[in-house]
Amino acid sequence: MSVEEQAQERREYPRAPLIGVGAVAIKDGKILLMKRAFEPGKGKWSIPGGLVEVGETISDACAREMEEETGIKIHVLELINAYDMIVPDEAGKVKYHYVLIDFLVKPIGGTERSSVEVLEMKWVTYEEARQLDMTNSARKALQELFGSTGP
Repeated sequence: MSVEEQAQERREYPRAPLIGVGAVAIKDGKILLMKRAFEPGKGKWSIPGGLVEVGETISDACAREMEEETGIKIHVLELINAYDMIVPDEAGKVKYHYVLIDFLVKPIGGTERSSVEVLEMKWVTYEEARQLDMTNSARKALQELFGSTGP
């Protein structure tokens, strides 16, 4: 079983909520979005992020996940908000349950590249982002941060 399959297996029907972090990176007035390669949200645009590892702070997890998924090094600036993401299956049993903690971050280096978790990534304006098929949690993070005005 691949690393990705093992990670997906532990995410479906969890015994307890999983803690995830997300990074809203802005450069030159544009936001970095990525198209997800795996469920939940496969094929949708989202902000980079992933799960917090045992013994890791949430800001360290945010920086690690951003670099792993995109190659970009960041400085975590501030907390945007925390969200519940609970997705039931057809029978009503909880298939996914995350507590998502999103941060505003500043790119500080690295070389852009996509990991296996990313189908595509691009820098877009807030108006462009609003037109994309985004995950609900990414849309919430951007609305919380920018409202209707954008960066």
